[in-house]
Amino acid sequence: MAHTLSFLAFTLFSILFASSPPAIAEPAQYSVQSYGAKPDGTTDSTKAFLSAWDQVCGSTAPASLYVPSGKFSLGKATFQGPCKNSAIVVTIDGTLVAPSDYSSIGDENNWIIFKDVDGVTVSGGILDGQGTGLWSCKASGKSCPEGVTSLEFSNSNNIEINGLASQDSQKFHIVINSCQNVIVQNVKVSAASNSPNTDGIHVESSTGVTILNSKIGTGDDCVSVGPGTANLWVENVACGPGHGISIGSLGKKLEEERVQNVTVKTTTFTGTENGVRIKTWARPSNGFARNILFQHAVMINAKNPIVIDQNYCPDDKNCPNQESGVKISDVTYQDIHGSSATEVGVKLDCSTKYPCTGIELEDVKLTYNNQPAEASCINAAGTVSGFVQPSSCL
Repeated sequence: MAHTLSFLAFTLFSILFASSPPAIAEPAQYSVQSYGAKPDGTTDSTKAFLSAWDQVCGSTAPASLYVPSGKFSLGKATFQGPCKNSAIVVTIDGTLVAPSDYSSIGDENNWIIFKDVDGVTVSGGILDGQGTGLWSCKASGKSCPEGVTSLEFSNSNNIEINGLASQDSQKFHIVINSCQNVIVQNVKVSAASNSPNTDGIHVESSTGVTILNSKIGTGDDCVSVGPGTANLWVENVACGPGHGISIGSLGKKLEEERVQNVTVKTTTFTGTENGVRIKTWARPSNGFARNILFQHAVMINAKNPIVIDQNYCPDDKNCPNQESGVKISDVTYQDIHGSSATEVGVKLDCSTKYPCTGIELEDVKLTYNNQPAEASCINAAGTVSGFVQPSSCL
């Protein structure tokens, strides 16, 4: 009997063992400290980071690059692909600190850039661009470097940036350029309200980018959308200080990629220079911006809550006849309400050569000093539905 029970137990164990799924190996983890990085905030750890990246990128199996807690000084760093696997996680528990001498990287375009990669996730961490010195230089009128973007992904696919904080970038904080299928979520961007050209998240020449659940306060656009952007989704973003969420500037070049299928929803603008904006140069261009939805936006003392400006021309140079060639069409403003810091809450200043078409205002309520704000429309055509205040000028 005991023998029979033992046989049954063995048989049952064999069946269970045979039916159990094989154990999944954890991705190999490569810590930058293993390659000589020092978490003291002063030792240049650039070579250590790149050495760790070489191992991660060269792995044929999923791999992780790990940055432990502490401050790591990092110079110009290019994380180059293509890699041998498409499941790389860069986990940052610490802070990456740019050189305090802005001139050392100020003409490099980027501080940290991932190029030609597929399936990379950046999780957590703080990027400290130490940009205040460069901002002061620019404010003084001296000859200064252009400044660098803190983090850029270029020519890459299937990217995720999650839980990252970026502060005091020299120039743009995060740039998505020539990429497909990107998710940016739970990020926090911060820079002084007077910091020049410190856009929070800039997207251009990219398709399928999603920006979610983020808080951005900076000296320029919270989110800026450049030429060649399609299928962009922005949701649950708090903006301020800053210049708002801006499509453009577009039309700087005669031959320019188009912008289409953009959704911006559930956003809050607090004390910003603009709310939702479309901006184009007043010069010849074959570009267009179409199929754009701005939905569920709250304005809290924001200047220019709704604005289309097709007469952008700094210093009034190279803008013949002050006409924009960019065609703007099918733009919907839906459920946008709150307070404007300027009398004109809706300003649609479109091209004389190619007037805006298909503009729709639906359930818009904007006040100025507790009174209905005003509206101004030039060369704009469209429809109104629901309750709209200020009274429509379409």
